[in-house]
Amino acid sequence: MHDISQYQDFFISYLKNQNISKEPKNLYEPIEYILGLGGKRMRPVLTLMAAEVFDTDYTTALPAAMAVEVFHNFSLVHDDIMDDAPLRRGKVTVHEKWNINTGILSGDAMLILAYQYFEQYEPAIFRDLAKLFSKTALEVCEGQQWDVDFEERSNVTIPEYLKMIEYKTAVLVAAAMKMGAIVAKTTEKEADLIYDFGLNLGLAFQLQDDYLDAFGDPETFGKQVGGDIIENKKTYLYLKALEFSSPDQAVQLQNLFHLQLEDNTAKIQTAKAIFNESGASKVTQEAIEMYTLKAFETLEKMTISEEKKEILKTFGENLMGRTV
Repeated sequence: MHDISQYQDFFISYLKNQNISKEPKNLYEPIEYILGLGGKRMRPVLTLMAAEVFDTDYTTALPAAMAVEVFHNFSLVHDDIMDDAPLRRGKVTVHEKWNINTGILSGDAMLILAYQYFEQYEPAIFRDLAKLFSKTALEVCEGQQWDVDFEERSNVTIPEYLKMIEYKTAVLVAAAMKMGAIVAKTTEKEADLIYDFGLNLGLAFQLQDDYLDAFGDPETFGKQVGGDIIENKKTYLYLKALEFSSPDQAVQLQNLFHLQLEDNTAKIQTAKAIFNESGASKVTQEAIEMYTLKAFETLEKMTISEEKKEILKTFGENLMGRTV
């Protein structure tokens, strides 16, 4: 197996060799733009890693990895429109650089393009990849809808929130890993175990994303810090702050999360202070660690070498300590 940076290099090299530039330019240039913005390439890297975990050369998994990355970026283009987000990975979002209609249409094209990459596999593998992909894509949409619904609700529970982030984020991380297993033609049991590993890692990743949205460094995070607070999103941080804060603080926080302001500086600062004072920040970090360790427990059930388990553990530990 290779290290993470090597898998990233392998994937980026493959990505750069894709001939996406076609007519009409206003459909395909936004696709090239979003795919070229960088990012960690976490999901395609996991697909390549999973293939090699099960003794198959990473090159076999490159088309599946590309499908995962194209789908992920499709969802980001549409999410940014829904959130009216100005930045993605530190750069102007697609709908801001072009317009909303272009963002919608280019996103639609990306979803179809993602499926086309599976056509490079034999029928049985194509079937299993497409079946998993369809299930995952629908779950991502369901998770996104719950995320939107929660903005209008004041009674969101922790279990509801965890289910939402499982569908919106974690299932794609899990599917990315299982796709590598499918390409490698491993057993159903092993494929399901690596899916569970990815699912728990995905939950930890999204909770870390929630935390960094409030407390990350704008220079390294690449997105607008405090965006969830501005959008009044009922994140794990928010829900735990309501649970642990004093009655007065809870009311103050609830009132804050009904405001739509021109200048959100004071709103962000006040919310972050309540997150810290209530202990919600600490509890969120503990939850990130819990889901990461849960992922590691799944590894122990797998019949792979200790060396491969350590590589996957290192990946999880790096995610837990990330700043971007």
